[in-house]
Amino acid sequence: MTNPTLAVTRLTLTRFRSYASARLECDARPVVLTGENGAGKTNLLEAVSFLAPGRGMRRAKLSDAERIGDSSAADWTGGPGWAIAAQVQTALGPVEIGTGRDPAGGESERRLVHIDGRPAKGQIALAEHVAVVWLTPQMDRLFQEAASGRRRFLDRLVFGFDSGHAGRLTKYENALRERARILRDGPVDPAWLSALEDQMVETGIAVAAARAEMARRLEAAASQGVGPFPAPGIRMAGAIDDLLADRPALEAEDGFRRALAEGRRVDTVAGGAGIGPHKSDLCVTYRAKNMPAELGSTGEQKALLIAIVLANARLMKAETGTPPLLLLDEVAAHLDEGRRQALFDEILATGAQAWMTGTDTEIFRPLAGRANHILVAQSQLSHAEIW
Repeated sequence: MTNPTLAVTRLTLTRFRSYASARLECDARPVVLTGENGAGKTNLLEAVSFLAPGRGMRRAKLSDAERIGDSSAADWTGGPGWAIAAQVQTALGPVEIGTGRDPAGGESERRLVHIDGRPAKGQIALAEHVAVVWLTPQMDRLFQEAASGRRRFLDRLVFGFDSGHAGRLTKYENALRERARILRDGPVDPAWLSALEDQMVETGIAVAAARAEMARRLEAAASQGVGPFPAPGIRMAGAIDDLLADRPALEAEDGFRRALAEGRRVDTVAGGAGIGPHKSDLCVTYRAKNMPAELGSTGEQKALLIAIVLANARLMKAETGTPPLLLLDEVAAHLDEGRRQALFDEILATGAQAWMTGTDTEIFRPLAGRANHILVAQSQLSHAEIW
């Protein structure tokens, strides 16, 4: 019988960020990384984030993750670049994942992926094995900044339930860019333009529907809150979301298709498309106060974000049997004692392998004997048994 916990049990880094090389082995319990600021804790979390599709926790260029001064050394593919290798425990058994920057050199931004020793066709294959959700200090302003960040946040939650969502999103964005290029540069082939718009309609409605369903289920899962964390209201807002809300999917597709055709003239000047899931926004409210999240205090906004992440973990555990990996960068340090204890209790209750960072070991004392504790000092790792 397999253990349903999703966990990284071995992580090896080669010339990634501050690490010339590093190897970490742990069990499926939460992982606590403590050390001084700048020791390399967040770099480890970023490495774990690259086990899922996308640009990682920092959304950096692949070349920016290269260890400075080591770009000419050999790596796992035999040339310059950085590499991450991991053994991941999944519900279906252990999986070996390798990923890194294409060793072709120069400014290559192509990411290679190997699964169980075999090359994968692309990053999307990672979504079949690993679901990762993260919270970072930079996300404290998620509700106040651009809608694109909120869409990415929700999309990552969708990936955990539907690995195909990543592929549909990529196809939609590719069609959106190609349509914009044709409208801008010409010549306009009506048949090809219609074909691109058909692809946008098909994938765009699927993306919007998946987001709306995710928002609905998250709100239900978070309706009672987790201890001192508030229950958020969660919904998608936008023209495409309005189309889906009050009519069947086929009628919404027809409406989207008409809007694209009618908007060609305007889109030629403005670029992009005036309607579609790329224009949608994730709207979150503090239900007890009937207040938009962006109007709350910094502490309230952080509490709402944590509530959503915990609700997602509970939902994944209930529906798939396996919670996602949680990457929580400096989250516990900014919570009061009651919320910190509630966070730890919920992580343990869901069985999620949460990777948590902090400078103060004491704040993690409630996890004594129930977590892997790793000391990080100048990008060197050591297990600690100080609890």
